[in-house]
Amino acid sequence: MKIAGSTALVTGANRGFGRHLAAELLTRGARVYAGARNPDGIDLPGVTPVRLDITDPASVAAAAAVAGDVTLLVNNAGIDNRTDLLEGDLDLVRLELETHYIGTLSVIRAFAPIVAGNGGGTILNVLSGLSWVNYPIHGAYGAAKSAEWSMTNALRLQLAERGVRVAGLHVGYMDTDMTAWITGPKADPAAIARISADGIEADAYEIVADDFSRQAQAGLSGGVTALYPQLP
Repeated sequence: MKIAGSTALVTGANRGFGRHLAAELLTRGARVYAGARNPDGIDLPGVTPVRLDITDPASVAAAAAVAGDVTLLVNNAGIDNRTDLLEGDLDLVRLELETHYIGTLSVIRAFAPIVAGNGGGTILNVLSGLSWVNYPIHGAYGAAKSAEWSMTNALRLQLAERGVRVAGLHVGYMDTDMTAWITGPKADPAAIARISADGIEADAYEIVADDFSRQAQAGLSGGVTALYPQLP
């Protein structure tokens, strides 16, 4: 789709990757709604702030009532509690699933009819390389992202006949607040935003944005030992 002239909603747009992607869409000529639980924290000139908590059905419905001209939906809002699946707080595991899976699905259910009714468009789910490979330190997050990837595939098939393309972005660590605790290499979120926007305009179904995600994708065909060579 052409971003110029489109109307986008980016969830979690108050900071991090969401803010960078909202800015990129603006530069390409889109009108942008910036969703956040606290819209007062949105400081990006040119966007229209929208109060949106994706885990609150009433908030999702209210956002849909406000942003009825959307043709591009970016599901970016997310968390990473770094919860261990065996020993971590089970409520935190549930929160990861409620956010990345149920919350994202709730937003799609509210906005897919809007996008279709406006002549069609694109939904981009911000996934992760951890949709395809997981490690204990990211146990709950990776499981939730895997569920979101599976959901993306199902909705991609279901919404295609309504003129709505469902895409997924796979990327590893980006240099944002969420990964401030990580000392290793991290991608520039502004660069990933440009890659994402290019993928949207190319009508790509999967946007694999970095080497980590490309390696994880390639490892899927090699089975468990290819993904986890450290196993005995």
